[in-house]
Amino acid sequence: MVRARVRLQNLVSSIVPSECAAENWQTLAKHDGVKGATYNPEWEPLGFEGAVDSKTLPFIDIPQMPGTSMKPLRVSRETGAFTVLMKMKAGTTQPPHVLLGMSDTFIISGKLTYSKGPMKGEIGPGVWGYTPAGAKMEGNTAVEDTEYVATFHGPIAFLKADGSVSGLLTGADVMNASHKRGIPLIPLSLEDAMKEAPPKYSGTADALKASEAWRSVSHGDKPIITELTNPHYVDTNAIPWIVDPEAPEIGLKIMRISSETGTVSLMVRQNGQAAPHYHLGPSDFFITSGRIGYRAGPPEGYGPGVYFWEPAGARHESTQRVGDEDLIYTANVYGPIQFDSGVGTPPLLVQSWMQYLEAAKAANTPLLASTFPGDATTLLAPAM
Repeated sequence: MVRARVRLQNLVSSIVPSECAAENWQTLAKHDGVKGATYNPEWEPLGFEGAVDSKTLPFIDIPQMPGTSMKPLRVSRETGAFTVLMKMKAGTTQPPHVLLGMSDTFIISGKLTYSKGPMKGEIGPGVWGYTPAGAKMEGNTAVEDTEYVATFHGPIAFLKADGSVSGLLTGADVMNASHKRGIPLIPLSLEDAMKEAPPKYSGTADALKASEAWRSVSHGDKPIITELTNPHYVDTNAIPWIVDPEAPEIGLKIMRISSETGTVSLMVRQNGQAAPHYHLGPSDFFITSGRIGYRAGPPEGYGPGVYFWEPAGARHESTQRVGDEDLIYTANVYGPIQFDSGVGTPPLLVQSWMQYLEAAKAANTPLLASTFPGDATTLLAPAM
């Protein structure tokens, strides 16, 4: 077992803008109708900043997947991607389906089995998995009542016995289900996040089984592994924390790095204050432990079950833990993060997938595969 302590400062590249661009590079051409405004200089307290507590939402039945329901979290009108918190009743087997875009899954309670294909095996709380676009899924069965957070970067195509398509589940379906019930979806652009918040959902909420024991999701006591039993999912409690010895309050567990898209998926333990930074690409987070003091959030912070979307260009000055419990959350980072010493100061460093990859190598962390090698059985139509 190798436990590496990696200084992120040694793994990043620095960029310095020219003096002539120092003022303009921070501006949006159009920001809530005001030209030349700087990126989110202020956020309204308790405003519409991009956080939703999944525990305040209802489960909505998914007609295409009997026995399965969802809590809608976000839908992109631009790309069609959507994130939902799904629940499968014990004994439910999902109908055969093909993922038309890549998908990731994080189990927060229960047990799920994949009975066929390259994902074959059983997964439980704390397991994070990734499935590439075009994957045919068969025999997905809930051993227990199972809850998981899933992001789909394309529609799900459900299959008949003869292999033809019986129906789709798309981002538009999730959006319509939300609007019918008065559930506001998270804002995905900086402009939308800075607008006035829509009315909050006022209907009946459904509890989460995971809320009874959130700590088990991200505080398991498991031996550290250096190899995967399945290349497409991993128990996040069994991979090492990567820690800078000069800043031990921040730790990372890296699950997957895409050299194609630059996306990095990881667990973060943030028990201190994050350095000031911009998100040059979007990111999402799902809290599994502790509470986070956020830009414009409540004084008591946000706790387990809260999902965040950070739009491209979003800025953090002093994000930090609230209370004494470890603050742990999942994260998909869809672009580089730029660190500085304050608004208007030159960038100090930029953290991209390349630096995360070097950190994973140094920690001997096994990374998930981004494809199914040689798999040609998932095509919905003959190859051209």
